[in-house]
Amino acid sequence: MSLLNQLFNRGIFGAKCKTSLNLAIARMKLLQNKRDMQLKHMKKEIAQFLQAGQEPIARIRVEHVIREMNLWAAYEILELFCEFILARVPILESEKECPRELREAIASIIFAAPRCSEVPDLLQIKNLFGTKYGKEFIMVASELRPDSGVNRTIIEKLSPTSPSGEARLKMLKEIAQEYSLKWDSSATEAEFMKSHEDLLGGAKQIHRQDGISESRPSQQGYSQSSVSREAESLPADATQRFQKLQAQNPVSKNMPSSKLTSASQAPPDTRRDQTDVMERARAALASADRATAAARAAAQLVNVSYGAPTPTVAAEGKSLNLT
Repeated sequence: MSLLNQLFNRGIFGAKCKTSLNLAIARMKLLQNKRDMQLKHMKKEIAQFLQAGQEPIARIRVEHVIREMNLWAAYEILELFCEFILARVPILESEKECPRELREAIASIIFAAPRCSEVPDLLQIKNLFGTKYGKEFIMVASELRPDSGVNRTIIEKLSPTSPSGEARLKMLKEIAQEYSLKWDSSATEAEFMKSHEDLLGGAKQIHRQDGISESRPSQQGYSQSSVSREAESLPADATQRFQKLQAQNPVSKNMPSSKLTSASQAPPDTRRDQTDVMERARAALASADRATAAARAAAQLVNVSYGAPTPTVAAEGKSLNLT
């Protein structure tokens, strides 16, 4: 009974395989003829765009031309593989394992079947080989595993990646030469060779750094600008007295030794934060002292102008202790 099943299945496999191969060959020939007419029409349109100076449109259209030409070349190779397998169907029927001389042709058809939707007969051939040789054989060819045996040209022609700038430029030059166009390709060469930088992250980082660098001087210079405006609003005599009081009341800018040693032993981020805090505290203290001195100078000026006795101002030294 098993022998009868094997003979029956063998006859079915051979008949179905021959039918599918013949249909695939005929369909690919028709598609090649149809694609030839389309390619001629597309090249003519690109030549018209180049002649009219519309190079950006030509650069886009030429990519589609390259894809169609790659598919045409893939159909030509697959057609040869189908004819090669068709002539050796009796060998496939007689052997259980895939013959070594047919492995490249069969693996290439299995790989190309889901990528050539215009030829559904290739999927039927793939299913027939999957039934005969098993799912593992199909997976090896479909996933391009090592020693899959898929033709290298088929892989390149059916690749979904976009063509390179050199390939597009070469095709544009060939089209211009075919239609005898005097086309200056310098602008297109510069466009294809230009490296497009990603400015999404760089611009934000630049603006962020600029904002930080601008915010710190503005914070440090706030107290100085406010004090200078107060000093400019006073008369000349009051300004001189204000300068004397400011000289008598200096702000201590030196930190204690214990604080400096602890700051030097801290991590870099902690040191930076402590330094910023100390600078802001010093600036705030200095602005407060200067504002107090300006107020005292103004009070003295008012007392002098109205004949009141001038109070003596004793400058008290202040020190900043940060914990």
